[in-house]
Amino acid sequence: MASLRYLWKHRATFSIASKKFYWAWGKRIFSFAELVRRNRARVKLTQQGAKIHETAEIGQAIVQGNKKKLIIGAFSSIGKVTLALHCSVKIGECVCINDGVNILTGSHDVMDPLWRSISAAIVIEDYVWIGTNAVILPGVHLGRGCVVGAGAVVSKSVAEGEIVVGNPAKPIRKTRDITFNYNPCEFLAANRAWITG
Repeated sequence: MASLRYLWKHRATFSIASKKFYWAWGKRIFSFAELVRRNRARVKLTQQGAKIHETAEIGQAIVQGNKKKLIIGAFSSIGKVTLALHCSVKIGECVCINDGVNILTGSHDVMDPLWRSISAAIVIEDYVWIGTNAVILPGVHLGRGCVVGAGAVVSKSVAEGEIVVGNPAKPIRKTRDITFNYNPCEFLAANRAWITG
């Protein structure tokens, strides 16, 4: 929800005589610099060719490679993430990618005596949650609503609603309900100052 236009349009309003009015505007002013920084990050990437929805949140992401290979859907939140764009990365809507995550579309074939590089696209469907310091390797498809645990190294695709943990990432018995209706961007303090006051 980093778009200032979106936040202004959907802001909570209060009577000027109420304490909530001053409380909300105090929080908005205090967090404004953060909103501007995230907006600039998104705008800069889109100017370089990335397709990023105006409501997506871009933190201190390091995006290496051809920015035209990056697509991010509405209401997705990307933290301090590193993306290596040797191939395309498509991130759906309402995705939460925590700090420290590495998304790598290129590597080397360890079985090749010439150690040639390999690359493959990564697809992250809607409502996926990727935990802190996880690594997503080339060719992985993360199904809708799946969860990648903190520190997991994902080398194989993950099914819809599945929860994977460890290195290499393996599914645990639990799965998530795939009927979702939340927006991870609403939980960011700078956005909450506008949406709820």
